[in-house]
Amino acid sequence: MVDRHFWQKRISDAWQRRSIVWLMGVRRVGKTVLARSIPDAEYLDCELPRTRALVADPEGFLESVQGRTIVLDEIHRLASPSELLKIAADHFPRVRILATGSSTLGASSRFRDTLTGRKADVWLTPMTMDDLDDFGSVDLRHRMLRGGLPEFFLASALPEAELDEWADAFWARDILELFRLERRAAFRRLFELLMAQSGGIFEATRFAKPCEASRTTISNYLGVLEAAFAMHVIRPYAEGGRAEIVSAPKVYGFDTGFVCHYRGSTSLRPDDLGPLWEHLVLNELHAHVGRNSIRYWRTRHGSEVDFVLVRRGRPPVAVECKWSAAEFEPAAMKSFRTAYPGGPCYVVTADTSTGRSYERTYGLLSVRFASVRDLVRLCEADDE
Repeated sequence: MVDRHFWQKRISDAWQRRSIVWLMGVRRVGKTVLARSIPDAEYLDCELPRTRALVADPEGFLESVQGRTIVLDEIHRLASPSELLKIAADHFPRVRILATGSSTLGASSRFRDTLTGRKADVWLTPMTMDDLDDFGSVDLRHRMLRGGLPEFFLASALPEAELDEWADAFWARDILELFRLERRAAFRRLFELLMAQSGGIFEATRFAKPCEASRTTISNYLGVLEAAFAMHVIRPYAEGGRAEIVSAPKVYGFDTGFVCHYRGSTSLRPDDLGPLWEHLVLNELHAHVGRNSIRYWRTRHGSEVDFVLVRRGRPPVAVECKWSAAEFEPAAMKSFRTAYPGGPCYVVTADTSTGRSYERTYGLLSVRFASVRDLVRLCEADDE
């Protein structure tokens, strides 16, 4: 078992804020292994009938585990998971609970109460740069091709059949059970198309015909995929500029291994590196800053900034992702800063060594080139 130190600390910090921690993340991202690695925690698998019988009387169960740390893995298998967690939060604060699931808590009808104000969320993303350290690998190309689900990353050969099996289980165990969708073929086709076109602008009408579904159905399916962490919807940043795209989101597949698989890639070509690097940077931002503050910026004339980090009451942070620093062209960043002056500008590259960020100027524009690890640190320092 590999200790994932970043995530263990994230859970420990979350318990300082709430006695209930919701560990969420896409299927087979490593939630169970991480939950089992928590020191002095009693692990309970809610898929087992014995566990479901044990917690059938929530008050009696919680009385019996006073002062202990309990893991409730796959808690949505319980008849009333939100009731148990609500009772624990309100009446048994000395019981620390780590509950796991494959979607946001309020996304599924199985949860009648989203426990607002009673829990702390930890979103386990695919493997981050800190995870690569823990797994003893710094090979970014391997990470991009195999993806960030630990068992696929560690597989001795490219796990093509296993990725298809994952998609089958995702439908049967997560989507069908939690969201009660019925049209498997349309949903699966949308999933495959979005993976193949990952990072592109989403327009529901473009997917309606190939999926044989209505525009409304396509939009609803995307919402389910986002709630289950299989797709990331990045909405545009626009504060009134006439030429800005204001509504069309970009959609990214949750993991580079799946993106490569559905694009038919069994090895990486030079043209793959830039787009997949953009996915890795997004994954790192998700791990550190979450979903809500990340946007992109684009004009109808084609100027685009990959990611914009929104900060309340402060100028936005502009982030460009380039596999090599030599690929950066400043025109789009200049356009963005003309419209939104004052905030920092970063170019995140794979060939900038950690701890060796540097600054360049392009006329009035100042840009800092950084590694993805430095990007996170610089953004955190700027927020202090």
